[in-house]
Amino acid sequence: MNWGRLPKKILAGILGLTLVFGASSAQAEEVSQNSTTTNQTTNKPSKPERKIVINSASRLLTLYDGNKKVAMYPLGLGKASTPTPTGYYKILEKIVNPTWTDPSDPSLSVPSGPDNPLGYRWMQVYGNYGIHGTNRPDSIGYYVSNGCIRMLEENVEELFDAVEVNTPVEITYNRVVVEKADDDNVVYYIYPDGYGWQNVEVKDVTRWIEPYGVLPFVSDTEIESEILESRGEPNYIGKPYNIELNGTVLKQIEINGRTFIARAVIRDTIAYLPVVPIAVALNTKLEWRAAESTLKTAYGEVTGYEKRKQIYCNSDDAVLLFNIDGGLQNTTNGKIYRLRSITPPPEIIEPPIDKPKPEVDKPKPEEKPEVDKPKPEEKPNVDKPKPEEKPNVDKPKPDDKPDVDKPKPEEKPNVDKPKPDDKPEVDKPTSRTDSKELDKPFDDQKSNSDKNSTTRRH
Repeated sequence: MNWGRLPKKILAGILGLTLVFGASSAQAEEVSQNSTTTNQTTNKPSKPERKIVINSASRLLTLYDGNKKVAMYPLGLGKASTPTPTGYYKILEKIVNPTWTDPSDPSLSVPSGPDNPLGYRWMQVYGNYGIHGTNRPDSIGYYVSNGCIRMLEENVEELFDAVEVNTPVEITYNRVVVEKADDDNVVYYIYPDGYGWQNVEVKDVTRWIEPYGVLPFVSDTEIESEILESRGEPNYIGKPYNIELNGTVLKQIEINGRTFIARAVIRDTIAYLPVVPIAVALNTKLEWRAAESTLKTAYGEVTGYEKRKQIYCNSDDAVLLFNIDGGLQNTTNGKIYRLRSITPPPEIIEPPIDKPKPEVDKPKPEEKPEVDKPKPEEKPNVDKPKPEEKPNVDKPKPDDKPDVDKPKPEEKPNVDKPKPDDKPEVDKPTSRTDSKELDKPFDDQKSNSDKNSTTRRH
């Protein structure tokens, strides 16, 4: 653990098991009751809002002014054989330049100075236990003392000036610490079990994270890994905010025995909105397609994110999914994610609503052209043979007429003089009614006349 960084680290929301032990001063470091003339005892009443919180598992001391953290300091605490007791205490006295008396030999005392194990400040909290400086700064961050609380000299002097007699002192042993940092980020720490007092499981960590509304954004696998390592390093989860929708703050809901969180979470520059509470508040039908990771309403379809059975959408997609818009805003009571429904023109609303209809109608127009196409194709196929048959029938008729007429004029010059009356007899069979009956007997003549006619043309 990097103790050089600890004074800058923010720690709050200490949760978990607090172990309270009875007083025991057997091997505790003692302060001589006969202080030197430079020793000073202050008995001014403490400010009620100041409080000291010590976590023996993290080896950290945090000074609070009300709910606000004022400072944080690394500590050196009691060995496993002589642990620092837990419980609720207060500062009983404050002494500058204390004298140290060896607990194993009361006759041996060390006056204030560089060789004094108590450093230059002492604050008694219970019996012979107290918060003090040290002439061994390398022991800070470890379990090394007889039960007292060691601090770096510059840190203990700063704390000494910041608190007064009767300031509450709370000493706990919490391996799991969950807090909301100044930037609203929820962070959790898992510390090693220095005293062997507290076994931590995944279910314990999830139970302490859950009230912050960001549990869906950390997996059991991640938590289990942190428990195994127990490094005491920060694990940032996300920034949770309450949601105000159309002037009403959303609350978590239960559907079929399943609880849905109603908080927006900002993580990695993305704002995630819980879609189920929003859909219920807007009375909007919501469809979740888990296989495709998509969310769908009457307004549109967007990508969805499922985390520990909670379903979220990107806030940028809220206008497409719910027809709402907004963002994080500062209020007198803190930050809140404020959303409002918007009223777009009808043409903006209707296309998303009509989208499902074309999908149903598309197959119908596709079937119609498939049925219609063969019909026009069949018509030309049926019509084409008809005009073809007509010319085939008509062509021989005109051909027949010239074939019949041609021999007639040829015969006329040869027959005109002797048989002038034969012309009407020949003309009669050429009438339309008689031509059909004469077609067959003239077939042979047609072929002969055709041959003769071609010879004449050439």
